[in-house]
Amino acid sequence: MRHNDIQLARLRPFEAAARLESFTRAAEELGLTQTAVSRQIGQLEEELGLRLFERRNRAVFLTEEGRRLGQVAGDALAAIRAEVAAIRGSRDPDTVVLRCQLCEAFYWLMPRLSDFHANHPEVQLQLVSALAPLTEATEPFDIALQTTGRASGSARLLFTAADSIFPVCAPSLLADHPDPISPETLGNLPLLSHRVTPQDWFDWPEWFAATGIPRPSRLRIVSFDSYPLVLQAAVTGQGVALGWKRTVSDMIADGKLRAACHQHVDRPNEISVFRGSRRSNYTAVDSLVSWLQAELT
Repeated sequence: MRHNDIQLARLRPFEAAARLESFTRAAEELGLTQTAVSRQIGQLEEELGLRLFERRNRAVFLTEEGRRLGQVAGDALAAIRAEVAAIRGSRDPDTVVLRCQLCEAFYWLMPRLSDFHANHPEVQLQLVSALAPLTEATEPFDIALQTTGRASGSARLLFTAADSIFPVCAPSLLADHPDPISPETLGNLPLLSHRVTPQDWFDWPEWFAATGIPRPSRLRIVSFDSYPLVLQAAVTGQGVALGWKRTVSDMIADGKLRAACHQHVDRPNEISVFRGSRRSNYTAVDSLVSWLQAELT
């Protein structure tokens, strides 16, 4: 039995690094140095006899074994925190926490939540909107929804859903063009862009490449640090944005936006839904997951 033991103290820096996918951010969260976190994880890897992270170009990526252990460690620590909170009387196990990207929360989820509440009045739902990826979540969650490809750490993937991406703009911007314009004309208009670091968000270079349309040599790119701002700029006629069908459909129906051209990119796994480390009422969480699956199908 002693041969199978590991130093439990090393699991906390590992869990933080796995959740954040960063030794540096884990060190900041725990009040340690990056060197101390790296050393603790290195010693844990020696004890286990396997690699938990791949180290490449000053970045770290979880191995499959690291992801599995990160999920278990995250669940265990979350259970301990939850029990401590319950003992203190501050935890409501009947509340389900849903973390959702701000734009999807505002434009896609909110108009549909009344249907969920009508069908599941017994579920107490707390919605948390966010711009940052899951690895930067500061509070535990039960379920999370975000764009596939963004950092998710050790959160467990439940399912993915498809979406379609196409250029959209205010009708007033193309008042002289009642029909969808050509890609060549599109390149002459200001293109609204959501720029983040790292660039884990599908943007114009990827769209031109995916459609096979030659990228114009000179583009007028107007950048924003959040996608809601991109959409708001499009609504006010400042340029053309990339629109995700699930997000912009209601805005198109309301006449605030229109499709700028015929070309679109279908992405079969564009949205990902994850299970977090928080442990609320399992029946309530299952009800939410089933509802999301039905809505995203």
